[in-house]
Amino acid sequence: MNKWTRFKRPLMFAVLCGSVALSLQGCVEMVIGSAVMGTLAASDRRTFGAQTEDKEIVIKGEARVARLVGDAGHVNVASFNRKVLLTGEVRDQTMKSAVEREVGAIEGVQSIVNELEVAGMSSFTSRSNDTLITGKVKATFVDNKELYANAIKVVTERGIVYLMGRVTSREGQLAAEAARNVGGVQKVVKIFEYISEDDLKQMTRQNESKEKA
Repeated sequence: MNKWTRFKRPLMFAVLCGSVALSLQGCVEMVIGSAVMGTLAASDRRTFGAQTEDKEIVIKGEARVARLVGDAGHVNVASFNRKVLLTGEVRDQTMKSAVEREVGAIEGVQSIVNELEVAGMSSFTSRSNDTLITGKVKATFVDNKELYANAIKVVTERGIVYLMGRVTSREGQLAAEAARNVGGVQKVVKIFEYISEDDLKQMTRQNESKEKA
């Protein structure tokens, strides 16, 4: 956690940059550089294989959803450790089920949490506000010394904050409480994969060994 502190303020700026540009990762790379991005990737609680697969799942999922939904809906695809979260709005229940089947057929997907709403598409203003909320939640996690922000993925839709990641039960509760206290958050939904405190200690030791190597 102490080594992570060095990156807190630069990352907070990167998060806010991402809120405006709608492209957090590119902005982070610009602000803190590729070396730090490598450190963040190495300290992720997923394996490198899982990180790569998650990126591929999102790219494939977004492409398939775009062909299926077109202008009849607005669907976001997020993946963490091969667990996929679907958020947004679709025309009807049939389309909601079709999106889940299509994304579920992607190689590597292990499970799907379908939070799609049957409703009209959200406005640009609503989506921009969601992006801002995501940035605020991430910044809150970075400032919290009891949380490891890089272990948690934040997705916001219509003011509802979804939290994904590999965390201990204690971390999950702390993260949810921190998110609830952010202005504009209507609800917090935890979609965590829980690990034990012993697992966390082992991961911490492994990361420290990598940093020393």
